[in-house]
Amino acid sequence: MSEVIVEGRNLKRDYNIGGGLFSAGRTIHAVKGVSFQVEKGRTLAIVGESGCGKSTLARMITMIEAPTAGELIIDGQPIDIARGDLTPALRRKVQIVFQNPYGSLNPRQKIGDVLGEPLLINTGAGAGERRDRAMEMLLKVGLGPEHFNRYPHMFSGGQRQRIAIARALMLNPRLLVLDEPVSALDLSVQAQVLNLLADLQDEFDLTYVFISHDLSVVRYIADDVMVMYFGEAVEYGSRDAVFSDPQHAYTRTLFAATPRADVASIKARLARRAA
Repeated sequence: MSEVIVEGRNLKRDYNIGGGLFSAGRTIHAVKGVSFQVEKGRTLAIVGESGCGKSTLARMITMIEAPTAGELIIDGQPIDIARGDLTPALRRKVQIVFQNPYGSLNPRQKIGDVLGEPLLINTGAGAGERRDRAMEMLLKVGLGPEHFNRYPHMFSGGQRQRIAIARALMLNPRLLVLDEPVSALDLSVQAQVLNLLADLQDEFDLTYVFISHDLSVVRYIADDVMVMYFGEAVEYGSRDAVFSDPQHAYTRTLFAATPRADVASIKARLARRAA
């Protein structure tokens, strides 16, 4: 039986919005009873439009927010934030890469210090060990020793995302949550970063939860797909099953609204435009 790294059971997340002088407060149900599991070495893509609850679910998986109800299990351990389950060892198992790498990098820190900081905070590694580990990880993500003493503003968007990925891997996590990691990048750079993620997954036996609204990216990287709509998981299955025979009307609408980039589709669009 395959090892399950992360599992959600009927996860819910509500937000209470306070009322004003002439209006009552209300409750927003951001995630409405979502269940899933991701096995070791596999990628679950969570897909949906903005506001569907996928990023809220990502924050629960990374233990940034506690679920209102339901159960989150990481590496076989049920997680209860209120009970104080978040040990340093557990925190190291799950890391996140955000959509905007520049916003998550300290502009006043050199890249070597950015990469070494997780080790400084979470381990007893000395300065020499932190430097060696940071230099090694720079090379793993396709950058070089000459980048070690540079600042974030000196890099392109794709390079900054590589740095963010390197930082997330410094603590040897078992699960990486990738929240729209390539949506802000040019298409050619997207392909490079996706190939890097695939190579790193193979090398480190990583498990991914990949948040995206881009179906072409999802089709490339995912093993399994969960489609969210207004806080609910309306479709969940293997990538091939979901893409070849979507069962839910919303999933079919998403696919129909996504332009296809193959040659035949492009020629058909040009012919329709000419007509």
